[in-house]
Amino acid sequence: MSKEFNVPPVVFPAGGNPGPAAVAQRRLPTARSSRRACKSYPQFGGNTIGIGSNFDDEPPLLEELGINTKQIWNKTVSILNPFRVNSNLHEDADLSGPFLFLMSFGLFQLLAGKIHFGIILGWVIVAALFLYVVFNMLAGRNGNLDLYRCLSLIGYCMLPLVILSAFSLFVPQGGLVIFGMAAVFVLWSTRVCTRLLVELASCGDEHRGLITYACFLIYMLFSLLVIF
Repeated sequence: MSKEFNVPPVVFPAGGNPGPAAVAQRRLPTARSSRRACKSYPQFGGNTIGIGSNFDDEPPLLEELGINTKQIWNKTVSILNPFRVNSNLHEDADLSGPFLFLMSFGLFQLLAGKIHFGIILGWVIVAALFLYVVFNMLAGRNGNLDLYRCLSLIGYCMLPLVILSAFSLFVPQGGLVIFGMAAVFVLWSTRVCTRLLVELASCGDEHRGLITYACFLIYMLFSLLVIF
């Protein structure tokens, strides 16, 4: 014997019974809504700092590398006048300017058909060791010239020879003109380097003649690369 149950009627709001498409749309979320629901965002506290603000406070790249372009320019200008060299600018030694001058010297030699980059770098290191040993042997225990400053001074005083290397591109090789120009620029480099060594290092004034001879040999050796 079956029993009858009273089922309350289902009433839909002002649209009648929904069709199968409406039921499927109600049950299955769309792809866009599912992506929004699955996408999660990190939550941070109120004391967060933006990433962009950190880059604004960063120093320039050259400053982080220890390259002071203004100081290099001032030292370069002081070398251009062999009679008024400001030795105070060279108290803070660096290798950025010397490396630039050595690469420029090698580049002008390359334009002349000579590949001397390795020779130039090797000779500069040997010249710095030579000048370091000679000066400290002359000064004795009172010598305070270090190898780093020797490299810096020799490199900056290469500027006249860089100019000679540039002029040699327009002068016939092996003539009296190039020999005369080389003599002038070698004396220029020798005078500037000697004055800087004497004024920056102690006990240098007593042995000015020997220091001048050592500097003359160094820059004469580099001038041979330009002449021949």
